[in-house]
Amino acid sequence: MFAAENLNTILGLSSIFAIILLAIVIAFKMDRIKQLQAAADKLKNSLGEMDEQAKLIVRTDMELNKTQEELDKKITGLYALQRLSREISTTMQEAEIFKRINNSRLDDLGFEKTCCFLYDGRKGVFTRRLNIGYTGDEMEAIGFFVNSSKDLFSGLINGQKSLSSIAANLDSGLKEKILQACYIDSFVISPILPKEGDKGFFFAGTANLESAITEGDEELITIMANQIGQSLDNARLFEKTWLAQQELEKKVEERTRELSRALEELKLISKRKTDFISSVSHELRTPLTSIKGYASILLTGKLGEIPAELKDRLGKINRHSDELVHMVNDLLDIARIEAGKVLMKREPLELKKIIEGIADLLAGQLKAKEIEFSSQIAENANLIFADHSQINRVFINLVGNALKFTAKQGKIKISAAKVDRWTQVDISDTGCGIPPEALESIFEEFYRVDNQINQEAKGTGLGLSLVKRIVEAHQGKIWVKSSLGAGSTFSFTIPQGAE
Repeated sequence: MFAAENLNTILGLSSIFAIILLAIVIAFKMDRIKQLQAAADKLKNSLGEMDEQAKLIVRTDMELNKTQEELDKKITGLYALQRLSREISTTMQEAEIFKRINNSRLDDLGFEKTCCFLYDGRKGVFTRRLNIGYTGDEMEAIGFFVNSSKDLFSGLINGQKSLSSIAANLDSGLKEKILQACYIDSFVISPILPKEGDKGFFFAGTANLESAITEGDEELITIMANQIGQSLDNARLFEKTWLAQQELEKKVEERTRELSRALEELKLISKRKTDFISSVSHELRTPLTSIKGYASILLTGKLGEIPAELKDRLGKINRHSDELVHMVNDLLDIARIEAGKVLMKREPLELKKIIEGIADLLAGQLKAKEIEFSSQIAENANLIFADHSQINRVFINLVGNALKFTAKQGKIKISAAKVDRWTQVDISDTGCGIPPEALESIFEEFYRVDNQINQEAKGTGLGLSLVKRIVEAHQGKIWVKSSLGAGSTFSFTIPQGAE
């Protein structure tokens, strides 16, 4: 019995131990199950995140492909646009611009149908200048639509903004109207805005839904329209310039003919004048010679004594005859030089010796007026190549004029310097000077400055004209600088050697 009780006790303890052990196992299992459930949840979350990432990668890849396609399309369009811009920018004819666009591959820009209209202000209508992809009937219908909707397209031009089927603010009714009228599913219309002349618009569209217009396409068409506008400006400016040049050439040609006729008439008049002066001078010489001869004979008393009063008058006749002979000789010399009949015997001459001779010749007059006469001749300017007698006449006239218009105790100076292959001679005085208005006429025949000295002193007004002809016959030039009360400087050039 004791054994039975012990056995029951042992079995009870074993059952309790088993139950405890089973509870421990169950608790461990439950904990493991929780761990596994947490791991499963975590795995589930990770798979969800991976799924989202996979979807994002797919979407990104699709967008990248789309962007790449758009980029490739834009690059292709830009290359095509560059090629087209180069082609149309090298022509200076308006019609040729649209001809070259028509011959280009605009399908590289991604458009099946394009056209261009310019507004003709004189006719008040839009005229077609370009058609690619449309039949004749379709183009006629589009032309009718454009001109029946002039306000729309004029507003587009005035607004200077493009219009496209992808514009968010485009009225749906207007959009549908344009799509139906132009036989397309998407479009871009961009204004052509040259600075001068007719303006218009460029239209590009596609009927392919898979290649609908994009913002990049709109940019390309806007750039192209601007390029067309610039090319039109260049062509119109060239045409305007060319027409102006043609008109100018025509006027120049007409003016040249007029000047040629005038020159021929002037030469004829000059020849007639020279012939007249020469003829009259020769005709005057004979009676003047006779008058002077008879006056001289009478003055000698060979024909009998003459009263003092008559002798004084005969002396005046003799002096005036000399003056007339001198004037006739000057006229003849001018006429001969103008006609090229005077033979210039040019030879090397020393300027210093010529000036010394002039000083000796005029010494009496210089002394009488107490004029200080000086010269300064550079060594490299001393040698000149000229006709001795003619160059003497130049110095006698110029120094004589300086002496005539310089008051007592004044100064006259001759200086010379080398200028290239020429000797420039300057004859300066401290005389009364020449008024500005007379400087341009001083070398004209018979011209005399209106001043007190000329009113009192006699003269023909031929001296400076003769000097000018002699200097020019030596291929030189003569000019004068002067101001009233400050004296004058007559300058001329003479060659230093044979031409």
